[in-house]
Amino acid sequence: MSTPLERFERAAAAPSAVLGPARLRRLAQRFEGGAYVSYGDLEQDFRAEVDAIRDAAFHEDDLPLVAVAAYLNGAATALEQQGSTVHVESVWSGPTSQAVPVRSTAQALTGVVERAGRELLLMTYSAGLYPPLRAALVAAVERGVRVHIAVETYQGAGSVPSGEEPAAFRELGFELWHWPMTRRPDRRGVMHARIVVADRRELLVSSADLTQPGVENNIEAGLLVRGGPAPERAAEHFDALCANGTLERM
Repeated sequence: MSTPLERFERAAAAPSAVLGPARLRRLAQRFEGGAYVSYGDLEQDFRAEVDAIRDAAFHEDDLPLVAVAAYLNGAATALEQQGSTVHVESVWSGPTSQAVPVRSTAQALTGVVERAGRELLLMTYSAGLYPPLRAALVAAVERGVRVHIAVETYQGAGSVPSGEEPAAFRELGFELWHWPMTRRPDRRGVMHARIVVADRRELLVSSADLTQPGVENNIEAGLLVRGGPAPERAAEHFDALCANGTLERM
């Protein structure tokens, strides 16, 4: 017969993996004093996982909440150790070389999106998305992935991002963000980052815009990072820019 802690561990394993180390430690703080203390910030995007862990904890009458906190901290440490293995791969757009095989930007880009299970964060200068990327993002939304895209505006760049594409993003279920002119240090500042972050575990950084020319035609270079702190830090920076008003919903 299983113990209350063993039953809690089984129920908490999957949501703990989704929350990741930093959120698990913040959640553990709610239980460490022997009483659950609510902080609304975690529930905004991870309500289902937090509720699952909380419900599992309170379902067991004989399970001390300090034991719940200890489990969550231990799970966070295990995930940190697992994520400490970093794999970095170079990716290229444009002409290939038979002498030196390289990973294509197109392969890396669609692969990151297709592997996402919960969240995708994208930043791009041009809103005219590479068609296979657009299709992969639509498929991600259909399987329940939240897609946030920060894009440059016509007002900010004066040329490339024009057209109806940003409005179409909302119709496809994407959350659209922009950098308001009033928040820029001067009118010459441009939203020029090109990144994709999947589930805060994979990060693609590239000189390539997420467009047909950027992904296939131009000579562009980037890095695909799996594991380690870089994907999480990139996502946290995106979050902070949204929270402090640097990026606003379009």
